[in-house]
Amino acid sequence: MQGLKGLRDFLRVRTSYDVLPLSFRLIILDNDLLIRKSLNIFIQNGIVSAPLWDSHNSRFAGLLTSTDYINVIQYYCQFPNEIDNVEKFRLSSLRDIEKAIGVLPLETVSVHPSRPLYEACSRMLRSRARRIPLVDIDDETGRETVVSVITQYRILKFIAVNTEQHTSLLKQTIREIGLGSYRNLATCRMTDSVLEVVNLMVVHNISSVPVVDKNNVVLNLFEAVDVIPCIKGGAYDELKSTVGEALAKRPEDFPGIYTCQEDDRLDSIFQTVRQSRVHRIVVIDDKWHLRGIISLSDILKYVLFHGDEGEQYFPPS
Repeated sequence: MQGLKGLRDFLRVRTSYDVLPLSFRLIILDNDLLIRKSLNIFIQNGIVSAPLWDSHNSRFAGLLTSTDYINVIQYYCQFPNEIDNVEKFRLSSLRDIEKAIGVLPLETVSVHPSRPLYEACSRMLRSRARRIPLVDIDDETGRETVVSVITQYRILKFIAVNTEQHTSLLKQTIREIGLGSYRNLATCRMTDSVLEVVNLMVVHNISSVPVVDKNNVVLNLFEAVDVIPCIKGGAYDELKSTVGEALAKRPEDFPGIYTCQEDDRLDSIFQTVRQSRVHRIVVIDDKWHLRGIISLSDILKYVLFHGDEGEQYFPPS
């Protein structure tokens, strides 16, 4: 608890702006852009999300993520005769797509860059978002301006790098603190189709599915972003390809998946975050059998709310 208190005090005195690197690029997409063109931009620039801009009203219009593309796929599956219209959809149509397939839209949240980092973390967890745009107001025009987007990974990395004296106190094991999800885990096989896995993600409201063999041994992890190359250029037939074929499209420098065991301590998890670009951790046993999944939301939620009644407000990730 001393370590957790130190982390919370740190998050309250540092701002979201502090998390930003010295140099970065920001790609903002106009709401009038065709959805299929946005796919190419994602792939060409190696990004997995982008702020949206309403050029008609000169204001921030939300965040485009891989979840939006999965919604488009669901629309394509539910209304196969609408394929020609799908090609004409613009980013401004995403909310209409959500309504058509009966999906509740994620709450559009943002935070001012000078607000405490603790506030940004709380808003992300309450809205189930994995990233949050930093939106400022231009002094001269009085209009909104998007400064950047910070992710849960970047926040945890910032914590891990700057608060080792606090994270080193987190000596309890994953099992002792009950970190992660362990029951009713959705899994897939290498031979399953991409579309089948997309449906799993939608049904279970998750963004990744462990790939296992017949003995429940972990082979890989299929993530929502792996869908993007499959539908590049509107090639929805690619969704019939297998998980193995889709994973083969990952870049050569893909770092692989990160694993831990239930007896590993939380301070070692922060050590991993400090050293590597981690988005989720697969919990395995000595023989690589799947035990559970730890998301960055799980870690952030524990850091902010363990021992506090506030943690009761958040559903499991």
